[in-house]
Amino acid sequence: MERVTKLVSERPVVIFSKTSCCMCHTIKTLLHDFGVNPTVYELDQMSKGKEIEQALLMLECSPIVPAVFIGGELVGGANEIMTLHLNRTLRPMLNRVGALWV
Repeated sequence: MERVTKLVSERPVVIFSKTSCCMCHTIKTLLHDFGVNPTVYELDQMSKGKEIEQALLMLECSPIVPAVFIGGELVGGANEIMTLHLNRTLRPMLNRVGALWV
């Protein structure tokens, strides 16, 4: 859990992902289209990826990926990010943490 906390505190937007996950790809593309450069951790390519998956489970990430953190806080997965986008609240949230260049 400490490792996840440290990783998400270092950058405004952090995504825990897997290279084979289509929803992860969708969320990364959405954020890139906003002009965000998220820090992405591909769990299936990390030596400690399984440990991070367990920590994400403890944080009640379901499904585990994508797990999106904005400003150090767990926002959620694809459903939550898409809901924020459709409600037009995602962009202001990204702006507040300095992830967007306005």
